[in-house]
Amino acid sequence: MVSGSGFGSVPFSGSDKPATRNQKPETIELVTNHFLNTADFTREQLDAMISLASKIKAGDYHERPLAGRSVGLVFFNPSLRTRASMDIAIYELGGNAVTLDVGKGTWSLEHREAVVMDSDKTEHIKEAARVLSRYVAAIGVRAFPEMQSYDDEMREPIIQGFADHSDVPVFNLESARHHPFQALADVMTIREKLGSLDGQRVVLSWAYHPKPLPMAVPNSFALIAAQFGLDLTIACPPEYDLGDEAMDEIRAGASASGGRVRVSRDHREACMGARIVYAKSWGAKQFYGRAEEDISLRQQYKHWRIDESVLASTDRGWFMHCLPVRRNVIVTDGVLDGPQNAAIDEAENRLHVQKAVLASIL
Repeated sequence: MVSGSGFGSVPFSGSDKPATRNQKPETIELVTNHFLNTADFTREQLDAMISLASKIKAGDYHERPLAGRSVGLVFFNPSLRTRASMDIAIYELGGNAVTLDVGKGTWSLEHREAVVMDSDKTEHIKEAARVLSRYVAAIGVRAFPEMQSYDDEMREPIIQGFADHSDVPVFNLESARHHPFQALADVMTIREKLGSLDGQRVVLSWAYHPKPLPMAVPNSFALIAAQFGLDLTIACPPEYDLGDEAMDEIRAGASASGGRVRVSRDHREACMGARIVYAKSWGAKQFYGRAEEDISLRQQYKHWRIDESVLASTDRGWFMHCLPVRRNVIVTDGVLDGPQNAAIDEAENRLHVQKAVLASIL
C-alpha cells in the first residue's frame, strides 16, 4: 500500500472470509491514488471497497493502517456527517485528523490560475497543497460550488487544484460535481436492504427545496447506480435535468455494466414498483449566477416531495436521502419516521466506506 504516488491495493475482492495474520489478503490494483470520483474506478474495485466496508462494519477488520500518521481535512463548507465520520474513521484506523476550516482559523485560499491576488484571498492552493502534503499522509477536501458559473465550477478547480499540487492522496469530501464517499455508502446500503444489485429498480427523484442546491449528490448517486447495473430512473422537472457531462458519465457506466437509465417527468409514476426511492433537490444549471430566477421557477414544483402514498406505490421500497433533509418539504414525517427509511443506515455507512477507502489507498 502507498502513501504517495503510485499504485494502491484494496484488501478483499468479494471473498467472504477475512484475511488472517498469516494470510495475505486478495488485492485489486488501483490506477490512481486519489479518490475524487467513482468513474475513476472499475466496478470490481468499487465492489472490493464496499466488501471491505462490510467487513469493517461486522467487526472483522482489526488493522490500524494509519498508526502514527495524520490526515488533513480541509473544509471550505460546513459539515456534520462528513466531518464527524472522517474524524472518527481516521482515529479508529490509528491516525490523527487535522481539521482546517478555510478562512476560520486558517488563511483564505485562492484557486484561480494566473490571478493577481490583490483582493480578499491570502494564499494560493498551489502553496497550501504542497505544504500540507509535507505534513500529512493524505488530504481530504470539501468545497461546494459557489453556483455562479456552471461551466467553470464543473471543472472542479478547488478539488482538482489540490490533487494537481499535492504529493499525497487527495480525497473528495464533496465537490461541485461529485460526492464519491456518499455514493459508496449509498450502494452499500442498497446491497444491505435488497441483497443483489443488478437490475434492481431505483429512482432518483428531484424534490422541492426553497433554494437551489449543488448537484454533487445526485450526480454521484446516478453514476454509481449505473456503474453497478441498476435499473435507474431519474425523475425531475425538465428545467432540472442533470448536466450533459454528468449524463455522459452515467450512460457510460450503465453501458459498461448492463444497467439502464431513463428520465421521467412524473415522480409519482416513476416511483411505482421501485425498490429504492432516493430523494434529493438540486439547482438548475441554466440559473447558476441567477438564484432568484431558480427560486421563482421551483415554486411551481412544491408538490414534488416523497410522502406515504409515493412510498406505498413502490415494491416494498426503501426511502434514501444523504441528509440533512428538510422534513415535510422534501419528505414527510410519515416516511422519515416509518419502517422503510434507510437514511440513518445510509449515514452510518459513510463511516465504514470511508475507513475502507482510507485503508485501501493508504
